[in-house]
Amino acid sequence: MASKRESSFINMVITLFLVAAAAALALGGVYTVTKEPIAIAKQKKLEAAIKSVLPEFDTIKEAKFQDPEGKDSLTFYYAFKNGEEIGAAIKTYTMKGFSGKVELMVGLLEDGTINNTAVLAHKETPGLGDKMDVSKSDFPLQFKGKNPSDFKLKVIKDGGNVDAITAATISSRAFCDAVERAYVTFEKEKGGNQ
Repeated sequence: MASKRESSFINMVITLFLVAAAAALALGGVYTVTKEPIAIAKQKKLEAAIKSVLPEFDTIKEAKFQDPEGKDSLTFYYAFKNGEEIGAAIKTYTMKGFSGKVELMVGLLEDGTINNTAVLAHKETPGLGDKMDVSKSDFPLQFKGKNPSDFKLKVIKDGGNVDAITAATISSRAFCDAVERAYVTFEKEKGGNQ
């Protein structure tokens, strides 16, 4: 029978160190194994979002521009078909979501008309704010084909043209804010993609 170790401060520190080292090695191994598949999945999601918000294209050119508030940059993916620019998919964001940051992909045609939108990431309430995603409700469809120059990107309650998601006005406002940020930056940077 093995003898029981004496419970001393040094023995406890050594045991704690060994447990912590084993946990750190395990976490490091899991991170290393999953890092690449996660990056590939994110890239595929981004590519799918770009394709879903723009008409058919054959070439894409990436550019970054400062957002109107100067807090962060927006990524523009200018799309071309047969050498002719057809619009831009803009990776935009807002910090005004009920649960914080909301990231969208907004497809704008050359004249600023919204071709389509796609939700990239959010932490909104399931069953309420998450209805900003087209897979959960028709909310984003009201933006399709609208030009923000004459379509107010605010909820009706705030004097705009957007019908808010029932019981999720804050999430609706956040969605509008992210689309507005993309549109304002797009208009400001017109010609900057040459």
